[in-house]
Amino acid sequence: MATPRPQLPPDRLTLVLALGVLGLDQATKWAIQRSMEFGAERTIIFRHHNNWLAVFSALAMLALWRWRRHFEYEHRPGQVALGLLFGGIVGNLLDRIIHEHVVDFLRFYWIRRSGSEVGFPAFNVADSAICTAVAILMILAWRAEPPSTTGRPIGGGPRP
Repeated sequence: MATPRPQLPPDRLTLVLALGVLGLDQATKWAIQRSMEFGAERTIIFRHHNNWLAVFSALAMLALWRWRRHFEYEHRPGQVALGLLFGGIVGNLLDRIIHEHVVDFLRFYWIRRSGSEVGFPAFNVADSAICTAVAILMILAWRAEPPSTTGRPIGGGPRP
């Protein structure tokens, strides 16, 4: 019989994932900045509100860490979600501090028959990690929803 593999403690798993996301995010941003011609395309949203967004990001991360137990943190999916979330927040926060804007470099679009372009806003690894984390947390919250206290099935069906 195989010996069970030891699991990382929750805080360590979260930290390892956060550092992994942060490292991947910063490495990809560094690579794109080195390989892309300066000013090839640069759209900066919230140009004059960078400091406020940086403060908000830092406060949000501290609040999430403080109240992490409310996010299914005792289960692996919750730990993974918060690791992804923290790594993404720190990745974009570092950009705001170092570059005074977030470096986005992934942009997907398609051209319609009319020639007009349809696409999504540019994003980066940190944004992807944040969106994935939010999706995991939403699924966990939906799964953990308590049963109805009215005795009726959810959706308002007839009383038993």
